[in-house]
Amino acid sequence: MSTQSTIEEKLQALEPTFLTVENESHRHNVPANAETHFKVTLVSSRFEGLMPVKRHQQIYALLADELAGPVHALALHPYTPQEWQARGESRPNSPDCRGGDGS
Repeated sequence: MSTQSTIEEKLQALEPTFLTVENESHRHNVPANAETHFKVTLVSSRFEGLMPVKRHQQIYALLADELAGPVHALALHPYTPQEWQARGESRPNSPDCRGGDGS
């Protein structure tokens, strides 16, 4: 199973109404086909009443093995359903990485 698939599977514990796990490794200076840099956008009612740091902690706890091993960077964008709707249900863009694609 790929690292991305493992992350997607483990995050199901948060009962997401929307989930994307994007492998952004190609945007960084890593070997081809690496699975080291990910962006997670997750919408869950389980985030109701929680400050962003508590939301992140829930995700970190679920992905502890991946963060201790193959995953070098994890960009997290956790929202409640109301916050997600207020955003127009759009995922945030990631900033460009210096040297990521050789440019």
